[in-house]
Amino acid sequence: MTERTSTGRFPAGLRRALVAFALAQFICSFAGSNMNVMITDISKDLNTGVQGVQLAITLFLLVMAALMIPGGKLTDVFGRKWCLQLGLLLFGSGALISAFAPGLGVLIIGYSILEGVGTALLIPPVYILTTLLFQDIGSRARAFGAISAMGGIGAVAGPLIGGFIAYAVSWRAAFVLQTLIVLAIVLLARKAVHDPLPADRSLPFDVAGAILSAAGLVLIVMGILVADENAAMTPALVIAGVLMLVWFFLRVRAMERAGREPLLSLALFRKRASNLGLITQNMQWLMVMGTSFVVSTYLQVIKGYNAIETGAVFTATTVGVLLSSVFAERMARRRPQRTLIMAGFAVTVAGIVLLLWLGSATGGIGGMIPGLFIIGLGLGGMLTPSVNVVQSSFGEDLQGEISGLSRSVSNLGSSLGAALAGTILVAGVDSANPDRAYLWAMAAVAGAGVIGLIAATFLPRTRPGAVV
Repeated sequence: MTERTSTGRFPAGLRRALVAFALAQFICSFAGSNMNVMITDISKDLNTGVQGVQLAITLFLLVMAALMIPGGKLTDVFGRKWCLQLGLLLFGSGALISAFAPGLGVLIIGYSILEGVGTALLIPPVYILTTLLFQDIGSRARAFGAISAMGGIGAVAGPLIGGFIAYAVSWRAAFVLQTLIVLAIVLLARKAVHDPLPADRSLPFDVAGAILSAAGLVLIVMGILVADENAAMTPALVIAGVLMLVWFFLRVRAMERAGREPLLSLALFRKRASNLGLITQNMQWLMVMGTSFVVSTYLQVIKGYNAIETGAVFTATTVGVLLSSVFAERMARRRPQRTLIMAGFAVTVAGIVLLLWLGSATGGIGGMIPGLFIIGLGLGGMLTPSVNVVQSSFGEDLQGEISGLSRSVSNLGSSLGAALAGTILVAGVDSANPDRAYLWAMAAVAGAGVIGLIAATFLPRTRPGAVV
């Protein structure tokens, strides 16, 4: 059982570890969304267009999604703390390179690749170590709640913080901030974080499986991304990606039958609650990144607002997430996780409807604020329950794999949000009616919310705190 002090708080060592984990999730989520409000500034500075910045953002999210499963597996081979530290080193190095990027190519190397690979290495250990260090269900739920809340805050506050930095200093300063926060996490984690399980470097690593799974995800998202420029390529790339993933799963089944250890165990897909939880996670993060990218791009490129004005609009979403996060733990003790997830999707979709209705009626920023606030309330209330559903479905022996799979699915949702909704918007930016493209893009985000709501209705009706 996780020890508590007489005041009911975690011991100092665990609190410091939790702070390190929460900051790590925050900075990775922040890195995924703060670029959205700097699209115009980066485009001018690096002599590229909206599509170039969209490519960098989507590739960052896609690299995370494609490598998160292998990253989770490597934690068993090299150790959770070792992977955490290496991931932080790569992330920080990528942020520093991005801060001084002379062109889009270098920005992609530093931001999209190095930060993406670093995130794929550091995030699985965060969730695995949280599961191992916070052993009873109540403590683990509180820890996951704090980490997930910081992830949500990082994602929705990224535009606000990034906009302020870009306006006050430069978009490059946002990457310097990332480097400094990573340095603080490294210093904090050195003493506060310990790995209760030994690494086993004799474990096999399925290199071919890692290549197949990564290639499948990359092809699918890239197929969506090129739809506005080469629509004929989209079906071919998506079909090729699906075939790669089918090949991957057939290979996994064959390896398990032969008694060999694959990259991912099929046991992870044999629990209905976990499968549905993964779907809700994917749709949630598609909505987070889709909303952030579409609204930010719309305000900057179509309406002509600067970075600080665009970021300020997202204060409403940040406040909504913070408010719902404050009450998340209390609600988790009183309501089943299924109810919280369903309510979150319903509220978020309602927020999108309100955003489009009031925004269209008033034609100004003020009309967007109520809808963005409601969106924040919905998102903040359902992110943690989905994580709990998935992580609590398995024992410690599968935590490495399920953490990698869970984060991969979430980041795939983020990359799909930037690719799918972003492509719909970008394709109509130069059209005679760009506002219509904005409406269609946000309608696509709302459609993802409906899918998530339907999936959530099939989650088991477990009592609060129960293992699913």
